[in-house]
Amino acid sequence: MSEELVELGSVTAPTGVLVLGMASWIDFWPELGLPLSARARAAAAAGGAHLRDGDCEAVAVPAAGGRPLRVRASTTPSWYTEDPVIAVLEVDLATPWTRPDESPVRLGDLPVDRGGMILGDGSALDAWTGPDGEPADGLADVTYWGLHEDAAHERFGGQRITVADPQSIWGLPDLPVARAQALAAEIGAWRGGLPGKGVAVMVEKHTDFYRFERAASAHPLLAATVTVGGCPVLGIGWEPADHSMSHRGERALGLVYPVTLRPDEAGGTVLRWTVSSPDEHDEQDDPED
Repeated sequence: MSEELVELGSVTAPTGVLVLGMASWIDFWPELGLPLSARARAAAAAGGAHLRDGDCEAVAVPAAGGRPLRVRASTTPSWYTEDPVIAVLEVDLATPWTRPDESPVRLGDLPVDRGGMILGDGSALDAWTGPDGEPADGLADVTYWGLHEDAAHERFGGQRITVADPQSIWGLPDLPVARAQALAAEIGAWRGGLPGKGVAVMVEKHTDFYRFERAASAHPLLAATVTVGGCPVLGIGWEPADHSMSHRGERALGLVYPVTLRPDEAGGTVLRWTVSSPDEHDEQDDPED
């Protein structure tokens, strides 16, 4: 693992409560009972804790409310793709370390969500819109690709949109949702709307989940900051092939990774999530060790 820390950006936690959670499930918390903010507030008041309800998981901790919180990561080559992936995520909570010794405090563990991880203010995340939500701006992007994509471009127009550096496809961004859906139906009907007809089309509403994915697509670690509930929120994605080979199965297969609080060299408190490789995970679970 590289010891060099990569700067991912910063977030704020005006309420004094910071949450690291699974992007695919942030907006499901209210459906299971209390909203995320209420659960996170109670966890932070206790010094930090792991939250789990059904498939929803997060960790909530107290953090300084009046300043940006620095987020960094160390990386390691993916054993599958060999591209850099996050090995350790660190967040400066801007609070003093007040415990009598420097032993790390384990809060629990989290799986690597296939949809990515979200780091932000516990109350701001109540406003998060997931993949099936409705966009606050009422807009959506239409993208299309395939064997006959250039012919489709001549007929329907659009521009090149980067989906994963350096890959790009044709698209028409920032359309009203109804117009985007009508255009997608028109493009699909043009080639019969069937697989193998030479053009595929997709409508992506401007949910917070999609805005994060779009913003992160060009970052080498698939990280990006988006504004949610008036606060900067950091999203971190995982390359699909690496996730499939390293983290697929998540909690159900015991692929979870420890989250701790620990002191930094200046006497402050750091939130750390250590994402081990599959080999390291197997060694940790090996009863012979």
